[in-house]
Amino acid sequence: MTAARQKRKQYRASLASWIAAFTGLGIYAALAFILAAASPTTRAVATEQIVVDWHSGLAISGYDPVAFFTDGKPMTGSAELELRYGGAVWRFANVGNRAAFVARPDIYMPQYGGYDPVGVARGVAVAGNPNVWLIAGERLFLFYDVAGRERFAADPSRVIGSADRKWPEVRNTLTP
Repeated sequence: MTAARQKRKQYRASLASWIAAFTGLGIYAALAFILAAASPTTRAVATEQIVVDWHSGLAISGYDPVAFFTDGKPMTGSAELELRYGGAVWRFANVGNRAAFVARPDIYMPQYGGYDPVGVARGVAVAGNPNVWLIAGERLFLFYDVAGRERFAADPSRVIGSADRKWPEVRNTLTP
């Protein structure tokens, strides 16, 4: 387990004890305290340049990014086959997929850091869902929802062109 994941785990444990202490004050008082005491780390995760699951610290929810290409479906990666790259922890289903990613992360990483290309084209960073995906132009795209994937699929080159133009601006609003 990485140091960052251990820190988040410790934070959640201390947060749970605070919640238990405040249950006598009511849910609203506990919620107000939690929101006021939230660490900068918890807020930053939602604005990282690569979409990372806050609870696990994993990119694309622990799915193997290479499997989308090789198996044609999302496959859960193994904790024994983790790799830290680009500020995120990636998991892989097998050693071959890990080696392929190490050799060409630019090919296998989701485009726009895993943010929905339709949202990026509008200038907004909306986290993509690894279960709603599409490979276009030999690149992996993750979408917030099926409707966004359908809009993208109707004219991928138009959406990609717009998203490519907006991505530097959107990326500058995200935490490195």
